[in-house]
Formats: sequence, C-alpha cells, structure tokens
Amino acid sequence: MPRYRLLAVLCALPLQACAWKTGDVQPHTGFSGYRQQTLEWLQSHRVFQTDNRDAELAWNAPQEWRPAGTPRAGVLLVHGLGDSPWSFHDIGRTLADQGYLVRTVLLPGHGTRPEDMLEVTLEQWQQVVREQAAQLARDVPKVYLGGFSTGANLVLDYAYEHDDIAGLLLFSPAFRSDSAYVWLTPWIGWARPWLAEPNDGVRPMQTPVRYLNVPTNGFAQFHLSSVVARQRLVEKPYARPVFVALTEHDSVLDTGFVLDSFNARFTHPGSRLVWYGSDPDSTAAHPRVLVREDYLPEQQISQFSHMGLLFSPDNPLYGPNGSQRICWNGQEATDMARCVAGEPVWYSDWGYRAAGKVHARLTFNPYYPWQAQVMLGVMEAQ
Repeated sequence: MPRYRLLAVLCALPLQACAWKTGDVQPHTGFSGYRQQTLEWLQSHRVFQTDNRDAELAWNAPQEWRPAGTPRAGVLLVHGLGDSPWSFHDIGRTLADQGYLVRTVLLPGHGTRPEDMLEVTLEQWQQVVREQAAQLARDVPKVYLGGFSTGANLVLDYAYEHDDIAGLLLFSPAFRSDSAYVWLTPWIGWARPWLAEPNDGVRPMQTPVRYLNVPTNGFAQFHLSSVVARQRLVEKPYARPVFVALTEHDSVLDTGFVLDSFNARFTHPGSRLVWYGSDPDSTAAHPRVLVREDYLPEQQISQFSHMGLLFSPDNPLYGPNGSQRICWNGQEATDMARCVAGEPVWYSDWGYRAAGKVHARLTFNPYYPWQAQVMLGVMEAQ
C-alpha cells in the first residue's frame, strides 16, 4: 500500500497515530522567504486558468498587508479546503486599515492543481500554521489568528496550544461536517481517490483562485482537522475573544453544532457570533449572537453561502459585478449553461433550487461593512 494511503488509514485511529513528520518543508527566511519559495513552487507547478499568469500567482501566493504606521498587532489568516489566500483579499485590507499587520498562508496541496492534494497530510497544514504564527509573533507585539472553514480548525488547534494568542476570527468554522459519511474518507481514499471523477467534462476542476473538485484525501484531511477541533473544544472552554461568522443554510457544516459550541465553549463576554438566517431559538438566552436575515430578494439572494461571508460586494472577482461567477452550484445542466452564458441569476449556497430561477453561488456578503465592524469590536474586547 502506498505510504500516503497507509497514513490516511492510520489517521482514522486516535490522534497519536498521526504524529508523523513530512520532512519536506524547507526552512524559510522570515515571511518574505516563505512567500518567495511558495511563488517559485506555484510558477513551476500551477495549471493556469487564464492568460494572466502574474495575476493568478498573486491571487494564490501568500500575501501581506501592512498598516500605514507601526503595527498594533498581527493577524495570520488561513484559508479552507480547496481555497487560496484570495479568500482574505477584503478582510486583509480591512484589518490593515485599522493598524494590523496581516498575513496569509498557502496550505500544501493548494494553488497548483487538485491532483496535488492526493498525498497531502494534516500535519503538513499544521506545520505551515506553526511556522508562520511563530514568525508573526516575532514581528509584532501580539497575534490574532483567523481561519475559514478548515482553516478555522487549524487555528483553533494552534490557539489551544499557545496561550499568547490574543483572539480568533472564525469564518464558517468547520468543526463538524453536515455529511454523515465524511468520516469514511480516511478509509476509502486508497480505493477511490476521487469522490467525483476528475475531468469528466461536466464539473470544472478549478478556477483562477480555488479548486472545484478535491481528491478524497483532501476531504479526509479536512475530517481529521475537524476531529482535532472537536477534541480541543472538549478539553476546556476557550477564554480569549472569538469572532464567528456563520450562515444557517451552510451546505458544508453542522451549523447548530457550531452555534452550540460558541455559546458553551467560547466564554469571553466580548465574543460575538454573526448568524445569517432565521433567528435560532437559542439567541434569546445568548445576546452575544447577532442575527441578520439571509433572504434578500431585492438583491436576488435566496440564501447565504459557506464561502460568501468573506467578501465585500466590491470584490473584483467575487462581487455581483465580478469576473468569477461560480455557476457550478448543484443545479440542472440547462440552468448552469444559462448562468455561464451570462444571464441574470439569483444567488444561493450549493444545491439550492427554486422553480423559474437560475442560481449562481453567492460569493459576496451584502453585510460586509457591518460584519467588519463587529469583528473589529471583538478584537478590541481584551
């Protein structure tokens, strides 16, 4: 059995069995050295999706936003499964404008082609977070960590081990999947490397900034990261300020579990959870949960999506006038073709359908300015 498949199976066992070392991460000279090494890897391995290679490299490489003066603190942001540093294009700028030094990472297996995730391991992802969080701590007086989806699991794990982390920013945190079968992925990757066949002529493999198809092993490592996150939450409450953004109609997550975990485990009085959807029953007893409606027909939004919380409507790729409309959204092929042709669309999360409406993925957040102010307020709640 190939080594990576054996390791994937072993990682369905208790976490102690997963403490292997990859030995393939090279030392870096600060963040600039890490970014340069990653850029060189991207240049030689990426399957480019457009003629603008320089733009694609910039979108997928680790990024840094510097404030106008001396940084008040630093923020390290970690993307999710199949995504890229572009996930934080808007949040990075927002934080830098408020005096924070902001950096992103590119997790191994990402940014090049989906096939490069066939042998990636959770430990490789954890190692990048460890390296760059430690580097940022050397450059600023205090550090916050932020993560989207799988990235939220990774930064939560690190924060539990490091009491000096000032707080967490968690966007659609993937503490538990909504799928009843994701736990099987560490066991079946050797027999079925892809859950959805690659290059089938129907599902696009990737866009300039993300993968649309991920190998089984990628889902397996995501699952393992969620196991780690849940074990951390059981250990003890997390007492630092935490900001969470979450949508009720998330096609990826068990959102009720995330809401309950916030209320029970993130105990700082300044913590806040932004919930997009109908008012959950538990909010009356938990004023730290802020609710906003996610059905906005005047903007042709049927419901919010897993990924859309991160982006401003002004985002040049993902805003309503952006260049990267995601039409692969779980609808009929005829509706997808109409979306690709540029017809007017509604927006939703993956898999939502409504008679007479063509839905693209919602890739922007109409509440972004308000959400940013809530996030900044949590960071001030020391």
